[in-house]
Amino acid sequence: MHRVAALVLLAAIFLVGPLPGAAADDILTADQFFTQISDRYGQVNDYEAKVVIVAGKNAPMTGILAYKSPSLLRIDFISPPDQVISFDGQQLQVYIPSLHAILSQGTAGKTGAGGASLASKEGLKMMHRSYTVAYETGPQAQALDPGSAESVVRLVLNRKTVAEGFRTIKLSVNAETKLIRRIEGWTLSNDYFVFDFTGIKTNQNIPDTRFIYDSPASANVYQNFLFGADN
Repeated sequence: MHRVAALVLLAAIFLVGPLPGAAADDILTADQFFTQISDRYGQVNDYEAKVVIVAGKNAPMTGILAYKSPSLLRIDFISPPDQVISFDGQQLQVYIPSLHAILSQGTAGKTGAGGASLASKEGLKMMHRSYTVAYETGPQAQALDPGSAESVVRLVLNRKTVAEGFRTIKLSVNAETKLIRRIEGWTLSNDYFVFDFTGIKTNQNIPDTRFIYDSPASANVYQNFLFGADN
């Protein structure tokens, strides 16, 4: 069930994407750095990346993620095969082949709903309002993992309100490319999730048709899995 929880959390509070940074000789507080991310993020029209999701001790899930401003999102999973997350701006769908189930949520008229809206300039501002932001150890780059040649700067976000799905979020930002390389999240029940992003390509002129998903007609559909239709 951790895998299902990971998909639901990813769909509900999705946050990943290009992270334009400050000039190397600028000294910014973590708060200023995060604000700069939000201001510059609006320059990105779309992006594509490979994503690897780890939920607890379960085997990693891998897939190809595509996003287009302001609110189109799709993840086509390689493992488990045929699993899909799709958001067309109004309808969020999560297809889980192992359960032969489609989790569906309409988001029309619900600010910030569907998660994909957080992958935007305004979404990052919303995250800034909901979380405190700090460097983990300072603005200096450090190895992504022990022995890794890849350097990252780490930001730690702690929630301000009980409404947030993650109690704490850690962002690892590639020091050279200034892209979010990894997101780590701890839920209220202390479940741990990791989202790794590699091969990010920005402004690829991704067509809207990329985000159209025709779910299997034989699958069981579960409506309003994030919140009620009238909420």
